[in-house]
Amino acid sequence: MASRKPSAPAYVCTECGWTTAKWVGRCGECQQWGTVTEQAAQTGIVRRIEATTPSAGRQARPITSLTSQDSPRRSSGVAEFDRVLGGGIVPGAAILLSGEPGVGKSTLLLEVAAAAARSGRRVLYASGEESTAQVRLRAERTGALHDELYLAAETDLGTILGHIDEVSPELVIVDSVQTVASALSDGAAGQPAQVREVASALIRVAKDRDLPIVIVGHVTKDGSVAGPRVLEHLVDVVCHFEGDRQTSLRFIRALKNRFGPTDEVGCFEMTGSGIAEVPDPSSLFLSRGRPVPGTCVAIALEGRRAMPVEVQALTIPTQAPNPRRVVNGLDSSRVAMVLAVLERRAGIKTSDKDVYVSTVGGVRFVEPAADLAIAIAVAGSLMDNAVPRTLAAVGELSLAGEVRPVTQAAQRRSEAARLGYAHVIDDRSATLRGALGDVKAHRAPRRLDDEVPAF
Repeated sequence: MASRKPSAPAYVCTECGWTTAKWVGRCGECQQWGTVTEQAAQTGIVRRIEATTPSAGRQARPITSLTSQDSPRRSSGVAEFDRVLGGGIVPGAAILLSGEPGVGKSTLLLEVAAAAARSGRRVLYASGEESTAQVRLRAERTGALHDELYLAAETDLGTILGHIDEVSPELVIVDSVQTVASALSDGAAGQPAQVREVASALIRVAKDRDLPIVIVGHVTKDGSVAGPRVLEHLVDVVCHFEGDRQTSLRFIRALKNRFGPTDEVGCFEMTGSGIAEVPDPSSLFLSRGRPVPGTCVAIALEGRRAMPVEVQALTIPTQAPNPRRVVNGLDSSRVAMVLAVLERRAGIKTSDKDVYVSTVGGVRFVEPAADLAIAIAVAGSLMDNAVPRTLAAVGELSLAGEVRPVTQAAQRRSEAARLGYAHVIDDRSATLRGALGDVKAHRAPRRLDDEVPAF
């Protein structure tokens, strides 16, 4: 009987499992570079895996016999960072922090390292992107110098693990995983195989020693974490640090958190002396001074944090056949819809006006809860009527002119009352006309001898 000819070994993508008969540099399915590797040919021999008796301390235990005190959280020293993590850093946790270049990831983690060192914990900061002298200069500027904060400029995984053995830290920060290479894996640092090997080794050390490790990750052009997708699966927490380079405001949010919620948001402000926490960012998105026609405050929701955001509108008559619509910080398509609803359902003509709509402080407010505030601000600008400082608006507008309820409405009203907004216009007004009438009822005349015009 003729023997069967063995099939040629296939090549498989380590990211998505796509196979091909010959090697290619780029996966034809997920379009990732350097992920196609040779797959060993099937021999038909099934190897038997011998059972191993677990060592002392690793035996399986009933879940009811375990308590959360076995893994007590420790504060990072930065309250806004603790808020996002769910109350603090869990021993043995692997945390991945990603963000755009220059947004302040290294500055934030250096502040976390200094705060942990000041609390009496030894910290190892391994930098693969900067020298120790450069990190020292930034630490002097931000006031992050401490004897318990150890620095190492290393890009070799084995050397970093040696530093961990020698220093015996209680917190490790690796900046960044794309700059570290392992001798056990082929390829240059930053390639998917290297990132996977480095992350696996660091996470294995974290779990074996109950040592929390914070890993910095680069991002691609579309904002996702660079490297293999398995990196996000391996770690316990994935945080994203974001902000507009034109403003000093920064936000950190959790995209994945095995130890807490993923709807919390931490707020920071970049200053000349480093990064500062903003526990109450309400004043950052509000203008100061007397009420001006064309402004209205809405209550935005960032995670589980409610914040007032001022929406400003300016309308100018125009003879152009296509009036301008300039929008900043809001969804331009929703602004266009609100203008159409204003004209059709409330009788307020905007088709012959240039309309400019913006938020204060550079914040981006794209949720439907901004619809009613946009409508009130535009109507106030057209009629030259100012909304009082004690009034806020929250609601989604339908094409039928109805004011629809929004998510977490009770929390938004509670936050508005805490900040001094005595009146909140929302879905209780039922329609856009009713909401504009409620605004008129709560608005005082500009002078004592003035009659209140129709809003």
